[in-house]
Amino acid sequence: MFQDQIVAQPVIEAERFILRPLRRSDAGLIAMYTADRRLAEGTRAIPHPLPPGATEAYIARAQGETRAEDVWALDGSGHGLAEVLGVVSLTRIEADQSEVGFWVGAGFWNTGFASEAVAALVAANPHRSRTLFAEVFQDNPGSARVLTNSGFEYLGDAECWSVARGARVPTWTYLRKMV
Repeated sequence: MFQDQIVAQPVIEAERFILRPLRRSDAGLIAMYTADRRLAEGTRAIPHPLPPGATEAYIARAQGETRAEDVWALDGSGHGLAEVLGVVSLTRIEADQSEVGFWVGAGFWNTGFASEAVAALVAANPHRSRTLFAEVFQDNPGSARVLTNSGFEYLGDAECWSVARGARVPTWTYLRKMV
């Protein structure tokens, strides 16, 4: 783990919301969104049905001092939107490489929130990464567009396990070189 790189997460400005570190009070909205089977099946790690305490444990890990993943809430409360619209994350892979992850609540699909969040995270580059990676399930072309809209380039096909689907799922892998 890259413990020496763990620092306080910055608040990152986007046009319609801010990206801010998770807080315990986010548990209700996160649990509500992630309980949606469609959302859970679009991720590697969100189980369906969502077990009791899973959201609180996720938030606790995101707040941990020895975390490998930094997670931000898309907080639209300053613009008359929900306090949590979704989340975006960066996971440290190596000292100069991170992996981007994201989801938005189903009610906010096709609003551009995911593209705006990923673009803001890439622009801020809080891990100071030289290379960013991301993967999306091949049956989710909308998430692939989010990545290409932020300058990611297709790298290749792979597969990963989806907890909610209980199966291996074909993925597209993307790469973004940072200047």
